[in-house]
Amino acid sequence: MPHAGSTASELAHAGSIPQQRARTPHAGRIAVVSASVGAGHDGAAAELTRRLSADGFRVDRFDLLDLLPVHLGRAVQEGYHRMLVRAPWAYQRIYSTTERAGGGGPLARALLRTAEARVLRALPPGTGAVVSTYPGASRVLGNLRLKGRLGVPVLTYLTDFSVHPLWVANGVDVHLAAHAIPAGQARAAGAGDVRVCGPVTDPRFRPCDVEQRARARKAFGLPERAPLALLVAGSWGVGPVRQVALELRDCRAAVPVVVCGRNETLAEQLRTDGIEHAFGWVDDMPGLMHTADVLVQNAGGLTSLEACATGLPVASYRCIPGHGLTNAAALDEAGAAVWIRDPADLKAVLCDLIDGPLGQQQRATGLALFAQDPQDGPAAEIARVHRTGVQDGNRKPPPRRRRAPRRLAATTAVASAVWACAVGTGMATTYDGPGLMHTIGRGLDLSSFTGHHPHGSHHS
Repeated sequence: MPHAGSTASELAHAGSIPQQRARTPHAGRIAVVSASVGAGHDGAAAELTRRLSADGFRVDRFDLLDLLPVHLGRAVQEGYHRMLVRAPWAYQRIYSTTERAGGGGPLARALLRTAEARVLRALPPGTGAVVSTYPGASRVLGNLRLKGRLGVPVLTYLTDFSVHPLWVANGVDVHLAAHAIPAGQARAAGAGDVRVCGPVTDPRFRPCDVEQRARARKAFGLPERAPLALLVAGSWGVGPVRQVALELRDCRAAVPVVVCGRNETLAEQLRTDGIEHAFGWVDDMPGLMHTADVLVQNAGGLTSLEACATGLPVASYRCIPGHGLTNAAALDEAGAAVWIRDPADLKAVLCDLIDGPLGQQQRATGLALFAQDPQDGPAAEIARVHRTGVQDGNRKPPPRRRRAPRRLAATTAVASAVWACAVGTGMATTYDGPGLMHTIGRGLDLSSFTGHHPHGSHHS
């Protein structure tokens, strides 16, 4: 089913997308498939939808979790959330195991196969290309291409700066990357056609002048002149946020301003700790970024790129396991964010980012990510693929169809396995059972259908 309020016409009617005159009316129809795990995958999907709509395409958005059978998507989402909050060691083990193995386990693959027919039925007639912003969706769509059941090009937009092998799905025609580093990682993981086309962020994320900065600080009730460190921890507010907030306060390099996402309990705890500027969910993140002198983050997702677009230096610190660590390494390698590994370096690095040569260098590097010609951006690349198509040289013959009773039995077995995994995650968070989660991770890899993260504060 379509993502709630997600088609271009619905969003425009609701005022969620700025109205722009279509340059090419009736250019065609494109589907975008994401997943509501955190907010980063959906954030990239929303911006691609906006840009493609402005170019005259009719765009339909879908949430893969809604297309899994018997409401398994929500169970997966909850299990993933619980694991990040209560058993991050389990997520790290699963992430590392699947990274070494080059992908998810057999039960995860079986679960995604159960969504294939539902995804195919959901695509409206006339769809000329399908774009995924989520690894699980890429695997479903890639399988449909390999089997010859989906006759239009499939593209994956890589939302992260680091690329886990789960992102690279056989059958996907084109992988789009924000930078040469994730592009190189995608090729190393086996992707064929990889194109560097720049990041995808809402156009409201842009540099501000002194007057805009002053107005933003006044609107959020923040100090007029003190340096501010904006601390973000995803839409779920995960990771050692309280510890980092206190370290920021105590090192006295900047006043901490913390965004807790939907984790209102965390916001209340921070206020009790004496952290004066602790916010829950923030709708105007561009405005809040305009108030800050530096961004401190722990996942390396879409919010990091939004900060780059705003001209805000970025520091990765006390990162969450799995994608948080690999994104920190990739951003550091690209010069787009500095990775602070030693707490003893926190104050010195922050001061350099706020008012030193390191900050100037990072601002220039971050803004350069967004300097490409719009005709070379991801939406333009998707439009080109929609118009010209792709070569079918990498197609495999479709496998022999299994009989319906066997498919039903497989679906039932997979459903049981997912529920067992969700229960197992809860057990692991109550009883310290690394062996339990290691066993689950080898058979049913949650990250294969929850992507990497929650990234970022509001797009995580």
